[in-house]
Amino acid sequence: MSYRTHLKHCRLSRSIAITLLSLGALCLAPALTAQDVPLISGAAGFLTNTTGGNTSYFPVITPVLVAPVGQHLLFESRASIEGTVEPQQGAGYDGRFHINVAYAQANYFLNSHVTLVGGYSIIPFGTYNERLTPIWISALQDAPLIYGIGNPGTGTGTGGQIRGNIVSNENYSISYTAYISAGSTDFQINSSRDVGGRVSVYLPKQRLEVGTSYGRLLETDKMNAIGTHVWWEPARIPLKVRSEYAHGPHAQGYWVETDYRLSQFHGANSFVGRMEPIFRLQQTFRNSPDANDELPAQNTQRVDFGLDYHLPHEVRINTSYARQFSSASSGGNVNIWETALIYRFLFPTWKGKK
Repeated sequence: MSYRTHLKHCRLSRSIAITLLSLGALCLAPALTAQDVPLISGAAGFLTNTTGGNTSYFPVITPVLVAPVGQHLLFESRASIEGTVEPQQGAGYDGRFHINVAYAQANYFLNSHVTLVGGYSIIPFGTYNERLTPIWISALQDAPLIYGIGNPGTGTGTGGQIRGNIVSNENYSISYTAYISAGSTDFQINSSRDVGGRVSVYLPKQRLEVGTSYGRLLETDKMNAIGTHVWWEPARIPLKVRSEYAHGPHAQGYWVETDYRLSQFHGANSFVGRMEPIFRLQQTFRNSPDANDELPAQNTQRVDFGLDYHLPHEVRINTSYARQFSSASSGGNVNIWETALIYRFLFPTWKGKK
């Protein structure tokens, strides 16, 4: 599933977006005189995708609101304002405009080990959904092929989470997340009825994280999904290695991604040091047919090669080439070229007290 498909599946009407922002403003009212000032961050970008010779264009703005209310409560939300310009068979191009809310939630920090989350929240299955979907973070434009396993529907749940840290010291840290989501068929807020969680172990000296995830869909067809992830970021070199494996009732697969910032060559601000090569290998294996898991209908392998360039003032250029291998019934082999120009922004909503 691509980032653009993820956004379309999270589609909400303008009225819902305005309602959520209004609720956020009400939550902020008691904190107008507080020291903590709400922040607006996010990114604006212009993305292109060329698949099989057809090019589509995607201008997008993704704002994030983070608003503390006192010492224990935090409201946060992420939206997307996206245009889609796609070629139509024999009819030129067709343009559309979407406003989506990816999540809108309240976090209550009970203590150092427990945080309670309520609202419309991202499902914490695996790592990609929570950590890498924002365009200013992801090194490659498209999400992994196995994204749909453990992230049914929009990848967002309407309900609650409990998360925190079980234990933390200089040698290791163990964190957990558990969630429950109510089913909603409303076209404005669409979520599945499911439960699940994730447990991760982090070794700070090795900068290594290993975790496992579980999700159970509680709809008419009750289904289980399991996953594992491994992240490694060595301290002495600017290398990142990320990987996931997920197994669902009808398919399974994995992805491995590595990127290396060339900052060791004459510094991070040199011409070469601003470059960041990326490589991703992924495969999916179809166990049985399923039209709803959003994975390829046949066994598929894909290789991505990317090169990102970090310009001054939080501007980044992403470029990538991918070759996807599949059977003729699933579209056959295809080349995918993608580019993106992304600007990251961050500013306070008003001037805080000194």
